[in-house]
Amino acid sequence: MTKTSPSTPALTRLIWPLRMTRAAMMAEGVTRAFWPVWTIAMLALALFAFGFGAAAPPLAVLITLGVIAVALAVAMVRAFKIFRMPSRAEALARLDATLPGRPISALLDQPAIGADDPGAQDVWAAHLRQMAARTQNAQAPAPDMRLSRQDPFALRYIAATAFVMALAFGTLGRVSDIGETVGIGPGAAAASGPSWEAWIEPPLYTGLPSLYLNEILAERFEVPQGARMTFRTYGEPGSIGIVTDIGDLPADPADPAVQTIVIERAGDFTVTGPMGRSWAISVLADQPPMIALEGELLGEPPGQMQLSFTAQDDYGVQSGTAHIRLDAARATRRFGLAIAPEPREALVLDLPMPFRGERTDFTEVLVEDLSQHPLANLPVSLVLTVTDAAGQIGTVSYEIPRLPGRRFFDPLANALIEMRRDILWSRENATRAAQLLRAMTWNPEAGLDEGVYLQIRSAIRRLESAVDTLSPETRDQVAEILWNAAMELEIGDLDDALDRLRQAQERLSEAMRQGASDEEIAQLMQELREAMDDYMQQLAENAEPGEDRPEQDGERMEMSMADLDEMMRQIEELMQQGRMAEAQEMLDALQQMLENMQVTQGGEGGDGPRSPGQQAMEGLQDTLRDQQDLADDAFRELQDRLNPGRPQQGQQQGQQQGQQPGQQQGQQDGQGQGENGQPQGEGEGGENGEGMSLAERQEALRRLLEDQQGRLPGAGTDAGDEALRQLDRAGRAMEEAEGRLENDDIAGALDSQSEALEALREGMTELGRALAEAQAGEDPGQGQAEGNMAPSRQLQDPLGRQAGNSGSFGSDEAMADRQEAFRRSRELLDELRRRSAEQDRPEVERDYLRRLLDQF
Repeated sequence: MTKTSPSTPALTRLIWPLRMTRAAMMAEGVTRAFWPVWTIAMLALALFAFGFGAAAPPLAVLITLGVIAVALAVAMVRAFKIFRMPSRAEALARLDATLPGRPISALLDQPAIGADDPGAQDVWAAHLRQMAARTQNAQAPAPDMRLSRQDPFALRYIAATAFVMALAFGTLGRVSDIGETVGIGPGAAAASGPSWEAWIEPPLYTGLPSLYLNEILAERFEVPQGARMTFRTYGEPGSIGIVTDIGDLPADPADPAVQTIVIERAGDFTVTGPMGRSWAISVLADQPPMIALEGELLGEPPGQMQLSFTAQDDYGVQSGTAHIRLDAARATRRFGLAIAPEPREALVLDLPMPFRGERTDFTEVLVEDLSQHPLANLPVSLVLTVTDAAGQIGTVSYEIPRLPGRRFFDPLANALIEMRRDILWSRENATRAAQLLRAMTWNPEAGLDEGVYLQIRSAIRRLESAVDTLSPETRDQVAEILWNAAMELEIGDLDDALDRLRQAQERLSEAMRQGASDEEIAQLMQELREAMDDYMQQLAENAEPGEDRPEQDGERMEMSMADLDEMMRQIEELMQQGRMAEAQEMLDALQQMLENMQVTQGGEGGDGPRSPGQQAMEGLQDTLRDQQDLADDAFRELQDRLNPGRPQQGQQQGQQQGQQPGQQQGQQDGQGQGENGQPQGEGEGGENGEGMSLAERQEALRRLLEDQQGRLPGAGTDAGDEALRQLDRAGRAMEEAEGRLENDDIAGALDSQSEALEALREGMTELGRALAEAQAGEDPGQGQAEGNMAPSRQLQDPLGRQAGNSGSFGSDEAMADRQEAFRRSRELLDELRRRSAEQDRPEVERDYLRRLLDQF
């Protein structure tokens, strides 16, 4: 092959791509050769734009200018030595390298042999036509402007950033200060006449902008106290002066042309000489911060202290503390408190500050558990202190009659806590406390736990082992032992449900006698409800379905769980009204009824066979519960994917605790069978779906719902037809969720599952209405028997409300009368709001949380 001239006619169409390629190569060469030049130039401009020429001594400015000039000269010489204009052949080779098969080189070639062979000439012509076709798509390659090898420290980026900052915040006009600084003699400054400029910089913590005095046209203005004024003169020294009483002038300034004044008081500021001006300056004093207790110091059961406070400051509070000291003068000085207390340092707690937003006016809540502190349940003095950025302090004091702490309602536990309080009050009470503890353990109760007994004996030995005075270390050890023993007595682990129920009732009775607060009463009522639920669960598990029971003589009382809840509500109302005697009588009656209770299972042996309507309603309740569990599992899997490192243990424990009653109930219901012989509570999509994927569980639930629709009673009525339509909508939503789960779209599946849950609830509501219409005219008492005493399988919505027989939430229970439900509702909504506001959570999870908030 031989090369032809570059002027081949086939290459005429490559003129513009070739020119663009050559221009790109030229840009690459200029960038690689001249980048040090403009880097040095931008750094120099940024340096002098920020006032280096005016602030630095003339000698330093001259040296800096010399270094810059030498660096620019070296960079220019290097650039011209490196840079070389690219040739046309080089551009043609660069363009040819971007095309497949290098067609441009082929077009420039000629065959070395076969010139007289017509066949070879035809083959060569066909080859040239193919290469020419490839050149039709030729495009100039983008220039390679990377300089990472030439500039490994990215100096060009530093220079560009400094130059942009100078443009945005500096004054390029100040570069002209170089001439005045390096000028010898009067020079240009003398020619242009003397001048001055001044600016005021407020303290940084105020967040206020600087003021340029030359641009202030008003005769009066206001600045914060402590602001710094800088006054600079240009031209002949002494031609311009200042007269002011806003602050002390520097006696011997380092530079006579620059004077700095700290504004401490209001006054006049006058510039004398050419361009003279005068201003009246007012000083805005920095006010000290203020703090106040918001409401009362509250106790949050079981033993937390809740302190709400409001703080204010004109520029923002920096920090705050709460000092708590014993107020022995207001304590009840009897028994172990009759002697003088030992000196004890104040308890210091840091007050919480807002993480975001302004700190000029805010309200925060401090929550601390001080149950084990020696000051718990004693009168104290509270001192709240806040500090601002200027170091000013604001303080306020309060007398607190009782520092909130844990209260013990078990008599023996209360006695142990009293002995603990006495030895922490003063170590002189050690002998008295040991004697009383010996008296407690001389003839212990038969039910006293052996571990508690041994702990008390250990405390006695430590108290009596002190020869002269109890050491602080031994005192703290005894206090820890007595606390653990009291806690085990108060909330110890009880295996027997009836004993736990009796203990909860006794603690509630003791709290009523001691005049406990409403919060403590509410907590004990909740513990009583939980103990009653456990006891009812044990009764239900021990009751055998269909067993023969002897006829009982006389009357017997039949109650349902709703009746028991109503009694609990009445007891709580009586306590809130202060009618403790009546509440105690009703509590005793409730205890007697619970201990004499006899429970039968629903089935052939109790109330007789269940009606088809009841079976259908229970089946839909199972489906609703399983669908809710599936949605919860899908949401947890979404969280695991989005937050792989989030903690799991606490949530798993909560899930196990929350699913255990449902699993046990499902086992009980599984003992009976429906009309088609399928075990109740063991549907395809129920709790026996272990090992199945989310999509498979969703498909099983959809098929189970279709089977339940075929056996749904109430067809032909308006309510029954509406129930079928709602269940059809639920089935379609389940099918959409199934498809999205198969496509791994969990966020979309959660939306479909939420729609399915809503449709299921509405369908159950309409089914309940249809059943009620069908049963109109029947005996309202029919179907009420002892079997109702079994623990209900009613579902609960996130607000704590239970589903009624019609499937609608909150229909069978007065929500306004349940303080505990309101508390749970508030906690749930607060948690949803907190999580939705966390910016580090993925957006898809925050969208789901916001949709949950929209539903409530």
